[in-house]
Amino acid sequence: MDTNIAVERFLSSPALSDATRRAYAADLRDFSTWLRGEGLELDDLDVRTLAAYTAELGRARRGLAPTTIARRLSAVRSLARHALGPARVPDAALAPRRPRRLPETPALSEVESAVDAAAGRDGGPLALRNAALLELVYSCGLRSAEAVGLDLGDVDLDREHLHVRGKGNKERLVPVGEEAAWLLARWLRDGRPQLARGACDALFVSVRGNRLDTSVLRRLLPNPHRLRHAYATHLLEGGADLRTIQELLGHASLSTTQIYSHVDARRLRRVYDHAHPRS
Repeated sequence: MDTNIAVERFLSSPALSDATRRAYAADLRDFSTWLRGEGLELDDLDVRTLAAYTAELGRARRGLAPTTIARRLSAVRSLARHALGPARVPDAALAPRRPRRLPETPALSEVESAVDAAAGRDGGPLALRNAALLELVYSCGLRSAEAVGLDLGDVDLDREHLHVRGKGNKERLVPVGEEAAWLLARWLRDGRPQLARGACDALFVSVRGNRLDTSVLRRLLPNPHRLRHAYATHLLEGGADLRTIQELLGHASLSTTQIYSHVDARRLRRVYDHAHPRS
């Protein structure tokens, strides 16, 4: 089996999202080049071959982070599953352990400044949209793709909740804060009608009336995912438990949410110091 052909067939699969296809393309072409340099093809893939490739990725001259190595190995396994079948996928745990650390979290004042800056001074439709978008991402802890994927029917301002479609098309209901509800109402009343074209159901639209893509969020805030981390951190600091945060974030496993556990530990220490007579 020609590895390059297998890679191109895999990347053209309709089962892949555009984002996954872009992320995997360079990784798999790098793997294909390495295989050819070793005189191998995809049919030769086994645990020893994958271990050798992992060692190559980990050499100092490459300087790759553990997360990057893990992503590349995931891409190779996905390719093997598609081209060779599940039985041929090496299942050894080869990726280096990734350090679990709390992502950098903006303070509330920084969030407020970002929303204020997005709102601008002219009160035009783009300013209304940008302020509502950023506030909603923070108020509901949304991923960028979740935010731009919202439809008009996903918003219930009367009940102040949001219907969100997350990873793997998993759905959840998330409460909407008063500030976000107010900005959304202004956008829907005064901003969106000026930009919407045709029958587009997207909640947030571009100047041409099309659904936004995530690049708009990145222009407003270089790393919009930090707002999601701020959402989780501020809820924990305010007294919410990890299980509740897990549901609100749409994490499939509590272990993913536990990256915030040392924030929760600090909160519990404050409660203990305040409440226990021997503290």
